[in-house]
Amino acid sequence: MNRHLHFERLHNFRDLGGYPAADGLAVRWGRLFRSDSLGKLRDGDWERFLELGVGAVIDLRYSWEIEAKGRVPEHPSLTYHHLSIEHRPYDQAALGPGVETGPYLVERYLEVAHDGVGELRTALRVIAGQEGPVVFHCASGKDRTGLLAAVVLALLGVGEEVIVDDFALTGLATGRLLADWRADHPGQEPGWPGFGQAPAEVMRLFLDALNREHGSVRAYAADLLGADDALVATLRAKLLEPARQNG
Repeated sequence: MNRHLHFERLHNFRDLGGYPAADGLAVRWGRLFRSDSLGKLRDGDWERFLELGVGAVIDLRYSWEIEAKGRVPEHPSLTYHHLSIEHRPYDQAALGPGVETGPYLVERYLEVAHDGVGELRTALRVIAGQEGPVVFHCASGKDRTGLLAAVVLALLGVGEEVIVDDFALTGLATGRLLADWRADHPGQEPGWPGFGQAPAEVMRLFLDALNREHGSVRAYAADLLGADDALVATLRAKLLEPARQNG
């Protein structure tokens, strides 16, 4: 199933439903979404978004990104949570061609995983505590969003290869994301060939690094993010259902 939901201005809005978890369960459809910037919502896209019944939005961007590009429009049905999980800014587009995509991004992800523990802890609690569907997003819906998606899916018992595959699905949106960047930077091209790319290797190396440092993603979340058994049980009760049988 194509889990990218179609919007005119959003290019990387995806439903995290349907992924298999342990014990014959699967992630519920229509409950947890990941996206690029919701500051782009307007007109028909906004109406389409409201039809999803989203109850909470988690914005993972810096304050200066929100000031420059806007945030999700205010609406009585929505609670908005600004949780900037990245604390050390860097400009991917300005990197040189000699920077290797996988190792470089893994170093940045590990920084976020350890710098942003307070914000990540709050994000998990928002997701667990929200009755309605939740969307979390950054600018492109790739790096910061991919990190939070990986942690949540791991806590739900989704296998690492599935988490890696989910991360790589951003590749289907790379062309449109790059077009947006070019529109904002007339006459320029990103200096880094890895800009906007989401190779599976990045997430695989990141998960390997967390496993080496903490024993598992679950242990990382328990030790640093306060994701104890009660929180994990709440996430699973909210977001899992019996897997649908084919045929």
